[in-house]
Amino acid sequence: MNSDLSSLISPSSGLPHTAEADLVVEGGRLVTPEGVRDGTVVIRDGRVAALLAPGDPLPSGPRLDARGRYVLPGLIDSHVHFRTPGLEHKETWETGSRAALAGGVTTVMDMPNTRPPSLDTATLRAKAALIAGRSYVDHRFHMGADPDHPEVLADLDPAVATSAKAFMAGHHTAPVVFREAHQLEAAFAAAARGNVRLVLHAEDQHVFDLLDSRGGDPHSYDAYEPHRPRSGAIVAVAKVVHLARTHGTKVHVLHVSSAEETDLLAAAAAEGLPISFEVTGHHLSFTDHDTARRGPRTRLSPAIRAPRDRERLWQAVLSGEATTVGSDHAPHTVEEKNRPPAEAPPGLPGVQELAVSVWTGMLARGIDADTAAAHLARLMGRGPAELFGLAGKGRLTVGADADIALLDPAARWQLSASHVESLCGWSAYEGWMFTGRFTTVVTGGQVAWDLTRGTVGAPRGRWLPGPDRPAMDHSAPALPTVRDLELELEGASR
Repeated sequence: MNSDLSSLISPSSGLPHTAEADLVVEGGRLVTPEGVRDGTVVIRDGRVAALLAPGDPLPSGPRLDARGRYVLPGLIDSHVHFRTPGLEHKETWETGSRAALAGGVTTVMDMPNTRPPSLDTATLRAKAALIAGRSYVDHRFHMGADPDHPEVLADLDPAVATSAKAFMAGHHTAPVVFREAHQLEAAFAAAARGNVRLVLHAEDQHVFDLLDSRGGDPHSYDAYEPHRPRSGAIVAVAKVVHLARTHGTKVHVLHVSSAEETDLLAAAAAEGLPISFEVTGHHLSFTDHDTARRGPRTRLSPAIRAPRDRERLWQAVLSGEATTVGSDHAPHTVEEKNRPPAEAPPGLPGVQELAVSVWTGMLARGIDADTAAAHLARLMGRGPAELFGLAGKGRLTVGADADIALLDPAARWQLSASHVESLCGWSAYEGWMFTGRFTTVVTGGQVAWDLTRGTVGAPRGRWLPGPDRPAMDHSAPALPTVRDLELELEGASR
């Protein structure tokens, strides 16, 4: 047995032998698509081989004690910014993926607004090679939609990406913006032809430009939400619904922030349009009162809004109107965030805090633990896996990838900066009391993280290509040198 694991996993107890397992996750509360029940997970060859009921004979093999824990499928965060290439002073894949593991997340989908931005398959392939051997979690990329070359979406190779991010409004780290109506229309049409899902930052740049021309930049965080008002998001979402109806384009609207957006998108989905949407943990946790009080640490784009908006977002999450919850993990250094309001970049870390913040919020709303666990497995498991075609992910079922997160549902703990795994070293949740904590995370059938030890073993996260394509083994030889890849990325930059 790997010496790193000897303190985490007990040897076989000599129970009846059927066929030796690589790992037996014994005695937990299993969160499956069919329901929540007591049982044991048997893992062989990196996959779930069996889900056993209490009293069933157990195979021989190493044991992981899951008593008192929820056994969740490894969670998926389909909205992270791990900052490679070009912005590694904010985050690296090593630190970002460690933060993911600490939050029970075993698969992430990374955004394209890097330096240079990932606007074609060449830059995505080069990015994958740069990350090879550095990630603790499996990963896929959203390509960036290019307003100058929307036709690329019609011929996007699904082996590289099946989704593309379009920014309808810009900010400090999002310079590639669809400012003109004809650009956005062309992107929707091309994406429909290419069967590409558009993931959208839906705020209207023209609304913000008009307000800036009259009022200028915000000089205090009391004025931040009026500076990026809900009207910009509502106008953008109305455009998205119209274009999806016109072209039949599959769209997923990110970080929905207001009650009005939620109502529009829920109505469009109920009409049968191919529209889904995400809510972030930050918009479920904070209100505009926090932004006024805490300043840059809760400055986001879209802005955090009023308490009534937060409650409508919770309603959408719990009713199933929202398909996913994501972190929009977008770290910046403390020095960057402490600049004046007009200069401080929007965004904050969140992949580590996402699941426990949602769990804590559900319990605070009187939801029982079994139901909360089922919601979490839907919103960060089946929901994103089905939406983005992540085969083998997001379900605790026989044949699935053996990615598992053990959650202590009743642990009470206070987050401090010392807990933060992200390179940025800070969290908007510092001082928060959470209920629920991940104690062990398994990836590909091997323990990858433990609360008392941190990461276990070397990074072994894989790049996940499109549907029905084998995952890329990062142990494969003949990768280019880092300098070769940097030159390729520079050449691909526009």
